[in-house]
Amino acid sequence: MFEETINFIRTQFESYDSIPLHEPCFNGREKEYLLDCIDSTYVSSVGPYVDRFEAMLADYTGAAFAIATVNGTSGIHAALMLAGVESGDEVITQSLTFIATANAISYCGATPCFVDVDRDTMGLSPDALRDFLVEQTTFNAESGRLVNKETGRTITACLPMHTFGHPCRIDEIVSICREYELPVIEDAAESLGSLFQSKHTGTFGDMGVFSFNGNKTITCGGGGAIITNDPDLAKRAKHITTTAKIPHRWDFVHDEIAYNYRMPNLNAALACAQLEQLNQFLVSKRKLAEDYAAYFATQEPTFVAELVDSRSNYWLNALIMKDREVRDAFLEAMNNAGVTTRPIWRLINKLEMYKHAPHGTLENSEWLEQRVVNIPSSVNL
Repeated sequence: MFEETINFIRTQFESYDSIPLHEPCFNGREKEYLLDCIDSTYVSSVGPYVDRFEAMLADYTGAAFAIATVNGTSGIHAALMLAGVESGDEVITQSLTFIATANAISYCGATPCFVDVDRDTMGLSPDALRDFLVEQTTFNAESGRLVNKETGRTITACLPMHTFGHPCRIDEIVSICREYELPVIEDAAESLGSLFQSKHTGTFGDMGVFSFNGNKTITCGGGGAIITNDPDLAKRAKHITTTAKIPHRWDFVHDEIAYNYRMPNLNAALACAQLEQLNQFLVSKRKLAEDYAAYFATQEPTFVAELVDSRSNYWLNALIMKDREVRDAFLEAMNNAGVTTRPIWRLINKLEMYKHAPHGTLENSEWLEQRVVNIPSSVNL
């Protein structure tokens, strides 16, 4: 039933017997930088490659500051704390996302509050956000804080996500949140290299967070980063991700409970070499996306393409199938043929640990959950 599609994907990855979903590409100076890092003996969370990577990332994204972390999840956790999220609060986010988005909220002792996504971006819907805020929240005059009328909990932040590298309507989301005095942290884990209105994702809100996990567009094995234009937030981010140690040549004084979340120099060496190649990777991924778009223009599945005013990194290429039955048949046929494909995530509010979390109407999230699949998306140089 899907033999033609299997053959077409194989023409894009002719050197593979079994085609992965997204594998790392190490074609640059990774080994050179790693050996230099090892020879320096600075392999942990202090070293020149950490500083270098942070400067490179800030320059690339246009942010004033970048703070490298051990992974994207720790970056989101730290960013939420910096935004003032505390135990007992709620954070508005989307249910159609990777589990780390919700878990980072839980690490703060807070509860995710799920709002629907747009079908075309698969990211948080500004219309659904505004409807939720108008209908389901109120300002507590005494505390001056926004409260969920159903749960009575204070809502202290909004955490939208740029799904598969496709920018959500982040300008509208930020504008709405400003009206309600809600800080915005962008989960930009998947969107390094993606632009909205010629501006890099992660730079619209108060902070943005990237991931450099092994399956991302660039990787250093793990790794993440917080970016911000606020010097005070940047200073605090570096402090609480470095065990709140007061800088001193030899003494160990820590002034608050904090976290060992800084990226090791060894990982940063890899990250520098990868970031040097990012533009080349993006050209390759865009060519693959264009080939997919042309092919699926004549097929029943709909290829998920970037919107006007957006430039996606096409981290993971996605198709929207007719229904769940066709989706499941497609997944089985592809994986049986050695072409790795996967469904989009199960909605987080359906998972046991989040089944009691508050949420609005999730019509679009439900619709996409039943239909979206990812197809092979590796850089092919």
